[in-house]
Amino acid sequence: MSSPDSRAPLWRAVASLIVLIAAGVAALNNPVNLGLDLEGGTQIVLETQSTDRVQADSEATDRALEVLRGRVDALGVAEPTLSRSGENRIIVELPGVQDPRKAAEVIGQTAQLEFHNVVGPAGENAEPGDNQQVVDDEDGNPILVGPPLLDGNGIDDASFGQPQDSIGQWVVDVDFNDEGTPGWQELVSQACANEAGGSRIAIMLDGDVISSPQVQPGLCSNPGSSTQITGDFSQAEAEDLSVLIKGGALPVPVEVIEQRTIGATLGDAAIAASFEAGLIGLALTAIYILFVYRLVGMMATLALAAYTLLAYGMLVWLGATLTLPGLAGFVLAIGLAIDANVLVFERAREEYIRRRGEGLGRALDTGYNKAWSAIIDSNVTTLIAAALLFFFASGSVRGFGVTLSIGTIASMMSALVIARVLTDWLVRRSFVKNRPAVSGIAGDGSFRRWLATNGPDLMRRAGTWVTVAVIALVVAVGGLVIRGLDLGIDFTGGRLLEYSTTQTISADDARDVVADAGFPQAVVQESSSDTGNEHDITVRVGQISDDEAVQIEQALADAAGGATKERDELVGPSLGDELRNKAITAFVIAIAAQMIYLAFRFRWTFATGAVLSLAFVVLMVVGFFAWTGLPVDSVFLAAILSIIGLAINDTIVVFDRIREELRNRDGTGSVRTTFNDAILQTFPRTINTSLSTIFVLAALAVLGGDTLKPFAIALLLGMIIGVYATTLVASPIAVMLEERFRPREGKDVLAAADPYADVPAGGRETGTL
Repeated sequence: MSSPDSRAPLWRAVASLIVLIAAGVAALNNPVNLGLDLEGGTQIVLETQSTDRVQADSEATDRALEVLRGRVDALGVAEPTLSRSGENRIIVELPGVQDPRKAAEVIGQTAQLEFHNVVGPAGENAEPGDNQQVVDDEDGNPILVGPPLLDGNGIDDASFGQPQDSIGQWVVDVDFNDEGTPGWQELVSQACANEAGGSRIAIMLDGDVISSPQVQPGLCSNPGSSTQITGDFSQAEAEDLSVLIKGGALPVPVEVIEQRTIGATLGDAAIAASFEAGLIGLALTAIYILFVYRLVGMMATLALAAYTLLAYGMLVWLGATLTLPGLAGFVLAIGLAIDANVLVFERAREEYIRRRGEGLGRALDTGYNKAWSAIIDSNVTTLIAAALLFFFASGSVRGFGVTLSIGTIASMMSALVIARVLTDWLVRRSFVKNRPAVSGIAGDGSFRRWLATNGPDLMRRAGTWVTVAVIALVVAVGGLVIRGLDLGIDFTGGRLLEYSTTQTISADDARDVVADAGFPQAVVQESSSDTGNEHDITVRVGQISDDEAVQIEQALADAAGGATKERDELVGPSLGDELRNKAITAFVIAIAAQMIYLAFRFRWTFATGAVLSLAFVVLMVVGFFAWTGLPVDSVFLAAILSIIGLAINDTIVVFDRIREELRNRDGTGSVRTTFNDAILQTFPRTINTSLSTIFVLAALAVLGGDTLKPFAIALLLGMIIGVYATTLVASPIAVMLEERFRPREGKDVLAAADPYADVPAGGRETGTL
């Protein structure tokens, strides 16, 4: 009779097969939803505004969204997307729309359509009474109008056309619904009785008179439920007006607070660059893992390929939108999957050496069991960072949080289930059993032996390392004080325009061209963008209109023989302030969440060291960006929150080993020696994991273009500084706190250690659990 554990390979294999088949079916039958930064198009973020009569709450915003949906449908845009974000924001995505002027004009207008009686001409002796106002009619003559008796909510339908007996005249026919008909009839009745006003009705759109026709005598006896708006309309003007009227009046005014236009070629280039970076990073990682871990490394590489299918299948099954930072999230998760495999393999190596002769299978089983708690803890902290991105970011950065979560879950499935099935199968083959050296987990290596016998005593000078960290922090903070951060328009507000020019034009010449066009304060730079054009021009200005943006484009086109808009981002000042505040809030909450989780999983002394180390890493990266002048935008926020998850991973692995050593030594011996031994034991894992992840991030930094390069640089710095901080910041702080505050009795130390840190060896070969 076999033990329960002996059936484990079968259920894992069946589960792996089912999951992979499901992912494959989802990938084949569900198209991927591309974000506008990959597909190309325009995104407009609108914010509803409260009035004296209506509060801009979620209900009013939902009503406004439905009105806007009708307007967008009338524009004829293929597969538009409209959704409410938060209490009072509406996100409109228009794939393929490269000129946002018409869309913003039609979508963003408040369209407060009102019908007034004309009281009479507004002369010197005509003063407005209660609820009356003086306006100019369509010919510019001042008139006095009464209060509105009908608004756009009373409109049933509107269309434009030409009357049969007209030549070149365009009109708009309006039908009133049951709510609007009584108001229309009252208007007609008052106009017919008011000869002083010429029996006229003023039709006003957003406070401007668009037509003030005289009511025909035949209409006085039978107003009916429809009318015809006449005026000096062109066909385009009549069409736009009918779209606005048919869409109805927005229940609340809206304001454009963010507008982004991405060229289709930029999106295609970004996809190609990210795909290429992922393949190169994956190939380099696979080669390294094969070199270090041989046959089990080959199994891990196959599991990593399965990760790609799992992550993509989950993405399309959930209907999530893939954005440019989202692609980076998937690439980043490759490093997480490798980390889990490296943890297992390093543990298996130790177990094989410790219990030499008991077999590869038992060593691998124990390696998986002992690595379990560190893998779970490190991935949970990454998911915390991803959740914060989802709740505190927006747009494509929010998409990064979604794909990072998906990638993290897929990487755990890949490393803990699929890789285990493959490696279990491998180490039980006769060829491998008889030649354990080819497995990759049967030897310790000269580097590990050197660490065990002659490794440095790093914790002997714990106080010195903390002092060095403080000095480094002073330098980093000095960059913030002296130079400050180059905040992107995400945080400052303004407009960022990027163009690829037909002919090469220098930044100095482009700056003169833009200044001559009327924008002397604009910041003009050359850039190497994702399109592959080595001499793209970026223009950063304040709050300018779409027409003014076209002026800049035309001026550059004239100077450089043509210009194609690749990116156009407009962020309102209020949104910039909000994003900046959200970034600070997200950082504080991330630190607090990590400390609470670590205090729960470890002793408070460990949590304190880990969180202070984490703050050190983040401030060092931010300081580097300050000194170098690299841009800081919402994508940088995604990088910082990702660093929080990545940097804490390494600390968790080291601390997991430290608490295990405390447990094994039963609280005896020097605390510093225990800490130092644990650090040296995990050092090979740290090097292998770091190099594997660095390969991926380096490929992304080189190939990702201007959009992803700062993101990848931030993560690279976070990874490198994080390894340093775990060893020489977090551990020294924790060891000094332990020396001062640790429990005196050995059993108390045991109670403080994680019960999962020291799982007894066992496996199918012995028939034990």
